[in-house]
Amino acid sequence: MRTAYLVTYDITDPKRLRRVYNLMRGYGDHLQLSVFRCELSAAERVQFEGLLRAEIHHDEDQVLFARLGPADGRGRRALHTLGRAYTHPERHAIVV
Repeated sequence: MRTAYLVTYDITDPKRLRRVYNLMRGYGDHLQLSVFRCELSAAERVQFEGLLRAEIHHDEDQVLFARLGPADGRGRRALHTLGRAYTHPERHAIVV
């Protein structure tokens, strides 16, 4: 089962920030400056957190995971916006 997470980060070094941003893009949808929505299986979350742990400086940086619920249930409806509406992007395979 896939679970939806809101993942935010505060990275103090510009080079690490760029690397974390690029890593995040591989696991979720970029919503705002340092905010992503990720749908992850349990195995993907473990892998993702391991990659983040290796990238950040634990005494300077922070990554916050907020569990929204099952990706096909509450997790899909958990975000509420003011202003421009949030639309859940449809992911499609790209053949190169």
